[in-house]
Amino acid sequence: MGPGWRRAYKTKVVEPIRLLERAEREQRLLQAGYNVFRLDSEDIYIDLLTDSGTGAMSQAQWAALMDADEAYAGSRSFRAFHETVQSITGMPHVLPTHQGRAAEHIYFASTLDRGSVVPNNTHFDTTRANVLALGGRPVDLPVSEALDPDSAASFKGDMDVDGLERLIRTHGAARIPAIFLTVTNNTAAGQPVSMANARAVSEVARAHGIPLMLDAARYAENCFFVREREEGYGGLPVTEIARELFGLADGCLMSAKKDGLGNIGGFMALRDGALFQRCRDRLILVEGFSTYGGLAGRDLAALAVGLREALDASYLAERVGQVRWLGTRLKAEGIPVYWPPGGHAVYVDAARLLPHIPVGQLPGQALVCALYLEGGVRAVEVGSVMLGEAAQMELVRLAIPRRVYAQEHLAWVIDALSRVRERSDEVVGMRLAEGEGPLRHFVARFDPVI
Repeated sequence: MGPGWRRAYKTKVVEPIRLLERAEREQRLLQAGYNVFRLDSEDIYIDLLTDSGTGAMSQAQWAALMDADEAYAGSRSFRAFHETVQSITGMPHVLPTHQGRAAEHIYFASTLDRGSVVPNNTHFDTTRANVLALGGRPVDLPVSEALDPDSAASFKGDMDVDGLERLIRTHGAARIPAIFLTVTNNTAAGQPVSMANARAVSEVARAHGIPLMLDAARYAENCFFVREREEGYGGLPVTEIARELFGLADGCLMSAKKDGLGNIGGFMALRDGALFQRCRDRLILVEGFSTYGGLAGRDLAALAVGLREALDASYLAERVGQVRWLGTRLKAEGIPVYWPPGGHAVYVDAARLLPHIPVGQLPGQALVCALYLEGGVRAVEVGSVMLGEAAQMELVRLAIPRRVYAQEHLAWVIDALSRVRERSDEVVGMRLAEGEGPLRHFVARFDPVI
């Protein structure tokens, strides 16, 4: 069984992992309140909880880390980071942050009024929580294809442009401080956004005088899909596609723990100098001086390299190919997966895999627990637990860390899920025992429904 991708790296350093006995896994899960966020990493055999900050750095990143400048202000590491972000995005004003949610908080705290409305193709959990915490109203506007897990449409991450126009007419442009476009669309199963859709959203934003912001955590993967699937982009370098994408926006927020190939870090890039100054002042208050933003110089240096490496076409082909291979094999095993696979994760349709568990008994969380018990694999629920009333589907995300796992690791995941499917009628539902609010999934405790 050969891999469906050509590997773009070889292993230089290894980390030992071990599989606990099933009785030990049962005990750990009970102690964790049936919430895998509460498990220690030593309890995990294959960790697909997130691709955020969990990747392996390259030899060039480690070399940059060792050569970093730790000056409090104006370090050469910041200059390298700043120049890299500017060259990729074309945006003049750059603020580093310790991760993406910090950039979200600073941006929204600087732009939102109570009662503001923030449209997005689909908000991710921390984006939604930041808007709500500051008195705003997040509104998801996915295209209809996004709600069909079997549709083979190429760009199911797109925003509903007609819905956006209706929202603006209903609330008025003055109540909308920004339109957000998340690329790729994580909550909608990591699906890409087409350049045509990004351009249409940009035109609507400009027509109404509303800034367009990108959530660019996985923009490089999105640009790879544009190159692969959208007419007119097949022969272009990924860097050129990225420049066109960023050129449609007024700014971006990024968790650089994804397509920055870093273990920590994020940034905000803006065109508006006045807004940059407001955000800079708030950043200094809560993150640190504007040339380090809560990061060590070594982190900035590693990101300066990683942001460029993530745009390499051979790396992206291997990255997307690995995800696609996992999704294709799971589908062949009869596991209901959201189709087609996105760029960073495969999403299993828990409601269809466990049809005997009603939505009120949290089938996604039940599947997460069953997968851990069966194979020591940690995944994450993206459904009623994470999204509450905003949930459109009951999914479980298998997020693949970058440059970490080989085919044998993913084959283990397939085997474990297949065994869960074979005994799916034995899996019981879950009820929420403790936890509330838009970020409850991080800290909640659950009880099995017996």
